[in-house]
Amino acid sequence: MRSFLIGLCLAGLVAVTGCKSTRRPAVPPPVVTLDLALQGKVKSVNPKARFAILSFPIGRLPKLEQRLNVYRAGTRVGEVKVTGPQMDWSIAADVMSGDAQSGDEVREN
Repeated sequence: MRSFLIGLCLAGLVAVTGCKSTRRPAVPPPVVTLDLALQGKVKSVNPKARFAILSFPIGRLPKLEQRLNVYRAGTRVGEVKVTGPQMDWSIAADVMSGDAQSGDEVREN
């Protein structure tokens, strides 16, 4: 009788836990890459004088004479050249080609 109860307990244990392994297949961890490309926004534009004021994240200002592409809704619409002066995290740029409007995105070439 005792061996019958032990066998019954073992059968119940196997039924509850299952016979299959519950291990999941190895999945590689996601790869995270930092986007260090310079990006900013057009704050304002003087279309007659063909210059724009650009704003950038803290610590990420472009260099003087650096050329940046202007994008609107993901489409390249112009190019600017950073000329200065700089004030806080904003800097002036000449509109070299195309068009720029307030709210456009500027990125490195």
